[in-house]
Parts: sequence; structure tokens; C-alpha cells
Amino acid sequence: MQGSLYVSLSSQIALERRLTTLADNVANANTTGFRATEVKFNEVLANTGSTDVSFVDEGQDYLSTANGGLKTTGSALDFAIRGDAWFMIETPTGKMLTRDGRFTLTNTGALVNIDGYPVLDPGEAPIQLDPDGEAPKAGRDGGLTQDGFRRGAIGLFTADFSAGFTRKAPLGIVPTLQPEPVLDEESAGLLQGYIENSNVNAMSEMSKLIIISRAFENISAMTNSTEAVFKEAIRTLGSGR
Repeated sequence: MQGSLYVSLSSQIALERRLTTLADNVANANTTGFRATEVKFNEVLANTGSTDVSFVDEGQDYLSTANGGLKTTGSALDFAIRGDAWFMIETPTGKMLTRDGRFTLTNTGALVNIDGYPVLDPGEAPIQLDPDGEAPKAGRDGGLTQDGFRRGAIGLFTADFSAGFTRKAPLGIVPTLQPEPVLDEESAGLLQGYIENSNVNAMSEMSKLIIISRAFENISAMTNSTEAVFKEAIRTLGSGR
């Protein structure tokens, strides 16, 4: 009987984690460049002495690799990535990856993101353009030209998130493993004049949210019922009946 309580508790912990990620996904359904968080759950077997009990582990987060839809802006400083790659931004607390390509130029010609943080090139150095030059033109490889001269390149990076990652606000991702510059232009490329929408399907996530909420409530009801039976058994045995 105690085993069933522990199984129920493990399920509630797992479902609570999934509810948290789904709520975060829904909240960012309209956030530019947002990548949805999914959770992978594994079965854990524990020997209780007489039999093996199957529990649910707390789950491991991973990022959805689906690309979001593209939105045309026509701005020379808006960029999107097609394929599995990321921009790299320098922040006061370190470097982070993002799919949000809404960039601007400072008065000194530094290319920065919407929060004013420097956008980095393939060598992870800040990008410097001519503030008085024409609007930059970007190639698929990230190369930037102004007035017919190559001025730099927007870095495109691949990342392995299998060892874990940390979110820095909705749009920033810091992988545990070091990102690497994209070497194969066929796998990922830059698009100028576009931004990428969130890859969250709001309707699908809402449906999952409702289903998991109901599952959580059902498990809670089952746990309460099991506890009531357990307490009744203790009272019966304690009274000597």
C-alpha cells in the first residue's frame, strides 16, 4: 500500500514539472525566437523486498528543435536562422545563445540585440560595422557587407544540449557544453529581413495543459483514497478487531 503512495507521489512530481514547462511554453507562444521546452520521463524500478515497484523519475528538460514560422519585416537588421543553429550574444553575465534576430546598430556601429548586448561573430568577438555606411547586406553564411566591402559576419553556432542547459530569460539559452561555429552552410543559414516566431503551438500546448491538469487531479484523488484506506487499516489493526 505504501508503494502505491510512493508511485502516486512520483507521478505528481513529474506532472508538476510538465505543467510548469507547458505553462511557460504557452506564456511565450508569441515571443520572437522562443524554443519550447519538452520533458522526457524515464521509468525507475525499485526493489521493495517482495516485488519491484515502477516509479516515474522527475524528468529531464530538452529543447524542441522545430523551427518557428518566419515573419517578414523588410528591415536590414532583422535576421532569422533556417536550420539547427543559434546566434551568440555577449551579456554582463556571460555568453548566451538565442534565436531572436532583432538587431540594431549603435551610434558607434556596434551590432547589438534588442536588449543592447553585442552580437558575436564566428570567433565570438563583437561585430563592428560602419555607422555611416549603407544598410548591411547579409549572406547565407552570415557575412555582412557595406558599400561593397565585407565588414564582418554574424556568427551561427550549433549546440549540443544533451548534457543540459540553463535559460536566461525567455530568449537566452546557455548550454552546458561549449557551442561550435556552423561549418556546413547546408545545415543552417541566415535570412535577412525576417524574424522567427515562437515554435510553440499554443492550441496543442493548451490541450496538453488541460489533460495533464486532469491527470494530476485524478492522481491526487487516488492518493487521498489510498491514504484513507491506509488509515482505516491502522485503526482496525490497532483496535485488535
